[in-house]
Amino acid sequence: MINTLLSVALGGALGASARYLSGVAIMRGLGSHVFPLGVIAVNIFGSFLMGALVIFIGQKGLGHYNAFLATGVLGGFTTFSSFSLESWRLFETGRADLAALYVLLSVGLSLLGLVLGVTLMRALLT
Repeated sequence: MINTLLSVALGGALGASARYLSGVAIMRGLGSHVFPLGVIAVNIFGSFLMGALVIFIGQKGLGHYNAFLATGVLGGFTTFSSFSLESWRLFETGRADLAALYVLLSVGLSLLGLVLGVTLMRALLT
């Protein structure tokens, strides 16, 4: 268990560092914009990598790398890739209804959670 945890932690550090550097590179290359280009680029690329990785790991029988690569590296790079994978799994197994509900609840309730956190902290700090 501790080895798995360390694999996730190391992968997460690498993924988060890659996310930061990707955002910096995109901002330097394209300039600063109101639209969060760095975030959307990382989310799309991370989701692409997650899709490719899941198939590769499954086909090659390399499940023992899942904690480091999928959960750690890609999870640190973008949790959106995990969200995309779970949505796709629901859809692929014939549960389009649950996939749609998962997407709506994840996005809607996450935005609501953020707004509530902002509102609460603003109230506490004034």
